[in-house]
Amino acid sequence: MKTPEQLRYTESHEWVRKDADGTLAIGITDHAQEVLGDIVFLDLPKAGKRYAAGENCAVVESVKAASDIYMPVAGEVVAVNQELADTPEQVNADAYAAWLFRVKPDNPADADKLLGAAAYAAHAGKAG
Repeated sequence: MKTPEQLRYTESHEWVRKDADGTLAIGITDHAQEVLGDIVFLDLPKAGKRYAAGENCAVVESVKAASDIYMPVAGEVVAVNQELADTPEQVNADAYAAWLFRVKPDNPADADKLLGAAAYAAHAGKAG
């Protein structure tokens, strides 16, 4: 299981990357894509929509199951990776290159409160 040090993580298996423009790129972790198996469909949020932290904002469907994606921090969706929506298997190829959407956070410091790589790896190990 890959867990890049520079990212932050949620217990529900989303990763968060701070980008230079102040937005946050959001995706699902390598662990999540391994558990889900071959991803066949993504239902991504609409740009301009606001979400609270922890709110269900997207769905990933695989050959095994559908799984909800939760907003890691409160904010507004400012971009959606439409290329990924058209070719969802890219998530299986490299989960950390395949961002799902970008968020302008209400409070950028909230991302710092998410799990670090070691804490997420320990959590994911317990989660199976």
